[in-house]
Amino acid sequence: MESKSYVSSASKTNVDEGLRAFMIKVYNFMAGGLCVTALAAWLVINTSLINMFFNADAATQNISLSGFGWLMFLSPLIMVFVFNWVIMRGTPTQVQGVFWAFCALMGASLTPILLLYTASSMVRVFLITAGTFGAMSLYGYTTKRDLTGLGSFMIMGLWGIIIASIVNIFLKSSGLYFALSYISVAVFVGLTAYDTQAIRNLYMSADGEDTLTRKAVAGALSLYMDFINLFLNLLRIMGDRR
Repeated sequence: MESKSYVSSASKTNVDEGLRAFMIKVYNFMAGGLCVTALAAWLVINTSLINMFFNADAATQNISLSGFGWLMFLSPLIMVFVFNWVIMRGTPTQVQGVFWAFCALMGASLTPILLLYTASSMVRVFLITAGTFGAMSLYGYTTKRDLTGLGSFMIMGLWGIIIASIVNIFLKSSGLYFALSYISVAVFVGLTAYDTQAIRNLYMSADGEDTLTRKAVAGALSLYMDFINLFLNLLRIMGDRR
């Protein structure tokens, strides 16, 4: 009995250590992705690259996104499909390469939005986002409650937001715009907890290093998207416009 108890305890310790290392790997990829995104946005804003994103009409003094600007704006969506394909068929190195490329393109695509807000308000909102994200991710990691039902509800809410946002492109309602921002904050707060628990459940001690790397990068992308969307919606609500 004592021998069995000892083996069980040792096995549990190994799983806990392996899970901890796996989650640290996920968060490291996510943090690295955020750094790449911030660097890409900074480079675009502070170099002549920014001129490629806009068309200026001297007669009407209107500024609009250029064809290149629209391509950069939509490129992260394209990269999501590429990532899903690579995660299934590519090597771990290719998976990581696509992840870093996605984060860089996301940074470039965000520059037209970031230009609307002051640097001080973006820093303030980033810190609020980091605190909120950290609290909800910690909850998702430590809670014993099954968050599958919450996740399903949040995903349904996300699809509702997407549909309403498309409709609002034509309605151009500022009230609906801000209402969707508040709802989006609630949705991505919930998804942060759900995705963290789902990533934790992905871990299996029997997985090889290649499989764990794939899972870590895929998990990092999920949390990265939760963070970015939470940040953008809080920025719309709390950010100070230039």
